[in-house]
Amino acid sequence: MTASFRLSYFYLFYFFIYMGNAVYGTFIPLYFRDAGFDASQIGILLGIGPLVAIFAQPVWGTLSDRAKTKNHILLLLIAGSGGAMLLYPLSDGFGYLLAMISIFTFFQASIFALSDAITLEELDRQRWAGGFSRIRLAGTIGFALMSIAFGLIAEKRVDLMFAVYAMVMAVSFAFVLRFPSVAGHQKQGRRIRIWVLFRNRKLVFYLAVNFVLHITLGYYYTFFPLYFQELGGSNAWLGWSMVISSLSEVPFLLLAGKIFQRVRIHYILFGAGIAAALRWYLFSAIHDPYWTIPVQVLHGLIFIVLSVTMATVINREVPDELKASGQTLNALLCLGVARLIGSYAGGEASEIWGMRDVFLYNAVLAVGCIAVFAVLFRRMDGRSTKRSK
Repeated sequence: MTASFRLSYFYLFYFFIYMGNAVYGTFIPLYFRDAGFDASQIGILLGIGPLVAIFAQPVWGTLSDRAKTKNHILLLLIAGSGGAMLLYPLSDGFGYLLAMISIFTFFQASIFALSDAITLEELDRQRWAGGFSRIRLAGTIGFALMSIAFGLIAEKRVDLMFAVYAMVMAVSFAFVLRFPSVAGHQKQGRRIRIWVLFRNRKLVFYLAVNFVLHITLGYYYTFFPLYFQELGGSNAWLGWSMVISSLSEVPFLLLAGKIFQRVRIHYILFGAGIAAALRWYLFSAIHDPYWTIPVQVLHGLIFIVLSVTMATVINREVPDELKASGQTLNALLCLGVARLIGSYAGGEASEIWGMRDVFLYNAVLAVGCIAVFAVLFRRMDGRSTKRSK
C-alpha cells in the first residue's frame, strides 16, 4: 500500500470525526433548553464534561504512550463515545443526563488529541512536514457540511443528534482500522514522567496563553447557540453560522506551513488572542442575530490557529515517549479545565449579568491575556539574547 493511499484514510477519518463534533458540540445546548433547563443548569450539565476530561485525559495519554499501538486506544475511545451517545435519549432527567455526559466525555475527550498524535507521528514518518494542516482541513469541511445538514434537521428533530453522532462514530471507527500502526514509545519499559514537560519554559508559556483563550472559547461553545436563539435566530441559521465559522479556518490551514516557517509561535498565538477579543466584543455589541454570522469569520483566526499551532509545537518540543501524553495534557488544560471554567462560571455569570455582558468580559480577558504574556515573552527573549552574547 503506497504512503499517499494510507494517508487518504486520515483525510477521510478527520472528515467524519469532525462531523460528529458539529452535531454534538453545536446542538446539545439546544437539546437541553428544549428539555426545560435554564442557563445555570445548562452550564452545570456542560461543565461536568470538562471536569471528567480533567481526569480522563492523563489516563488515556499514559495508556496510549504505553500501549503496543496507539491505534487500539483510539478505537476504544471511538467505540465508547459512540455507544454512550445511544443511551442519551433514554431519559431527560437532570441526574441521568449528568451521568451520561460523564460517561460520554470519559471516552470522547481524548479522541482529537490522540488522533492528532497518531497523525503527526505518521506524517513525521512520511517526512511530510506541512501535511497536518491539510489533513485537518478535511475536518473543517466535514464540520461545515454537517452543520448545514443537521441545522436543517434540528429545526424539527434536534433529538436525532444522538443517532447521527453514533453513525458518524461507526464510520470513523472503520477508517481507523485502516491506519498504519503507530507504537506507544514507552511500551519497551522506558518511563518518562509527564512533569518533564514543565521544565520547558517556552512550552509552558504557550500552554498558558492557549489555556486562557480557551476559557473564552469554552463560554462561546456552551452559550453562543443559546445567545443566538435569544437574539431571535433560528436553528437552521445557527447551522449556517457554524458553517461560516468552520470555513473561515480554510485560509490558515492552507497557509499554515509557510506561516510556521516565517512567524514566531508567540506572535501567532497573540494574533489569535486579538481576534478573540474583537469577536467577543462584537458579539456583545450586536442586537440582530444575523449580524453575528459575518463576525463568525473571526473564528478562523482563533480556534484552528490555537489547535494546529499547539499540536505542532507539542509534536516538535516533546520527547517521543510523551507524544500522546503531551497532546492529552494540552487537551486536559484546554478542553478540560478551561472549558469547565468557561462553561460553569459562564453559566453563573450569565444568570447574574446576562450573556451579552459576559461576552464583553471575555473580550477584556483576552486583551488582558495578550498584554500579560507579551511582557513575559519579551523578558524571556531578553534573557535569551543576553545568554547568547
